[in-house]
Amino acid sequence: MSRSLQIAALILAVACGPASAGTSAADEDRRIADHLAAMLRAGRTVISSEQGRINDPALGPKGLDGAAVLARSVETFRQTTGLDPQTLDPASREGRLLGNEMAAITEVMDANQASIDAPGKGFKGFIPAVFGRLVSEAFTRRSQGEAEMRVTAPPNLVRNRKSRPDAWELETIQARFLAPGWKQGQSYESRVEQDGKNVFRIAVPEYYAQSCLSCHGGPKGDVDITGYPKEGAALGDLGGVISIKLAQ
Repeated sequence: MSRSLQIAALILAVACGPASAGTSAADEDRRIADHLAAMLRAGRTVISSEQGRINDPALGPKGLDGAAVLARSVETFRQTTGLDPQTLDPASREGRLLGNEMAAITEVMDANQASIDAPGKGFKGFIPAVFGRLVSEAFTRRSQGEAEMRVTAPPNLVRNRKSRPDAWELETIQARFLAPGWKQGQSYESRVEQDGKNVFRIAVPEYYAQSCLSCHGGPKGDVDITGYPKEGAALGDLGGVISIKLAQ
């Protein structure tokens, strides 16, 4: 190759390299965040399906320890995403973060066994929303600044002050997820500066399913089983947002 062609090839490689790397990094961030959200949803699906047994005062041990719930969550995750998380390299970024989330699911279930298995007591307060918050908090702690996850909602739907949206989440909810014409289920992402770091942020909207309406449906104002007034929501209304940060 001539000297001029070598220089041209070098210039092209330098020009195209960062753009390709940037695209690859964005795709990786999105994929990891999507999988973290899918694992959280999988775990909540398990807890939602077991509410009858969890709140049955006649039952003692429910068989819902950390290992059992994690196994069912992983199976639901596999069916939803087509990915077996056990095939991931645990030293990879995605393997490490999904590993943190799976460990968080186990931690939360084992920590709440006494309440879940308490005989003679009906409503235990261990609902999908509580499970989601506790797992998100445990995941964030385990990720040690590499990633954060939380579940928030429009301010009028927030029942726990810890779940109030921050400024970025609030703007996303009001200007996008609640805007006419926003495609249902479409997430929103951006890169922001936080504490001197480049942070990938993504918000994933969630909508009320039929199982949610026993607490969040109508009649509006009636007190639900958790002691909160119902919001009068309808099937398919925006009910929450899974918010994830990935540090670069």
